[in-house]
Amino acid sequence: MPPELDVYGVFVPSFFVIAIIAYVLTQALIGVLARTGFYRLVWHRALLNVALYVCIVGALFSASQWLSS
Repeated sequence: MPPELDVYGVFVPSFFVIAIIAYVLTQALIGVLARTGFYRLVWHRALLNVALYVCIVGALFSASQWLSS
């Protein structure tokens, strides 16, 4: 993935785009986990949500690097 994306003349860092996509995916996953009752098994819900977000950002960033090479 190029380091910057041109969006109507505005250069946006590619990491920002990855972070936005990861946020949307994390919110969807949080909804699924809440509906299934998974959070009853979790000690610290906010910590799990942050960890999920970081894992998804890392996976998307690795995938974008792998696809661009």
